[in-house]
Amino acid sequence: MKDYASYKIIPVIVDVASNLKTINFYLIKMENSLVLVDAGLDNDDCWTALQNTLCENGFTVQDITEIVLTHNHGDHVGLVNRITAMHPIPVYAHGDAVPRLKRDHDFFRMRVAFFADIYKQMGCGEAGNKQVEYLKQAMLKGSKSAIHPDISPIGNNHLGFKVIHVPGHAEDQVALYHESDQILIAGDLLIQHISSNALIEPDITGKRLPTLIQHKHSLEKIYALSVDLVFPGHGILINEPKALIKNRLAGIERKAERLKILIQGGITTGDELAKTYYKKLYSTQFSLVMSEVIGHLDYLEDVGQVKKEMLNGVWHYSV
Repeated sequence: MKDYASYKIIPVIVDVASNLKTINFYLIKMENSLVLVDAGLDNDDCWTALQNTLCENGFTVQDITEIVLTHNHGDHVGLVNRITAMHPIPVYAHGDAVPRLKRDHDFFRMRVAFFADIYKQMGCGEAGNKQVEYLKQAMLKGSKSAIHPDISPIGNNHLGFKVIHVPGHAEDQVALYHESDQILIAGDLLIQHISSNALIEPDITGKRLPTLIQHKHSLEKIYALSVDLVFPGHGILINEPKALIKNRLAGIERKAERLKILIQGGITTGDELAKTYYKKLYSTQFSLVMSEVIGHLDYLEDVGQVKKEMLNGVWHYSV
C-alpha cells in the first residue's frame, strides 16, 4: 500500500507463469470512493487475489465505486463483467476502447481484413494466412469476452488524476498522473523487466496506426513530466522511470539500426527481416514479431532512413 495525503493506492498482484511475471491492478481508496484501476484476467487467480486484497483492507467487492481501464487488453479487463454483475458500477475507458471492449462485429471484421492485407504486403505467405485464420476464429468466439456494462469515455481529469493518452501498446491506452505526488499508473506503457510491445493495429477506419512511433512519443511525453514512481501493469513498481525510459528509447534506435543494416545487406521484405532477425521466435510468436518489424520499418521510413516500393503486391524496403 502507498499512502498519500488524500488517497491510498493498494496493489493487487497476481503471479503468472510467463514473461510478464505478474498481472497488476490497483485499488485507489479516496475519502468517498474506492476505484479499481484495471481488472486482471477473467480467472480464479485474479478473482481470489482481488477478494483477498479487499478483505485485508476492510473492504468487499460491493465497496468498489467504479472501474477505470487503462486499455482494452484481456489481462486488464477480465473481471469487469464478474464485478458489475454482482454490483453495477460505472466503467470508464478511453473512447477508442469501446468497439474493442464491446467486441463490435463490424470493427473486428474490418480488423481481420486489415491483417490479411498487411501480412500479404509484408510477404508473410502461409504464416500470415495461418494468423488470419486464427483471428477469424477469435472473432467468432469474441462475444464471450465482450464487456457487458456501458463504458463511459474518461475525461482529461478524473478523481484528481490527470488522464494522459499514451497510445502505442494500445491505441486506447491511458495513464493516470498525480502531479503533486509525482506518481503514474501507467498500464503497459512502461514495464521494468521487459520492453512493452507496440502492437500493430488499425484505427476505426481500417488505416494502420504508426504504433511504434506513437509508443516512442508516449514515452517521451512521460519523460517530460515529473514522475518519481510508476505503477505498471506487470512486474515491480518502477522507482527510476526516467532512466528506464531512456533505456527503452535507446532500444528502439538500436533495433531500428540493426534492421537497417539487414536491409543494406539485401533483405528487403518485412517477412524476410522478421525471419532473419527473430529466427525461432518468428514461428512461435509470429504476431508479436511482425508488429515489432513493421513498427520499426514505419519508424525508419518516418525518419527518412529507408524507403519502400511495392512489387507484385509486396513492399520491398531499401536504404
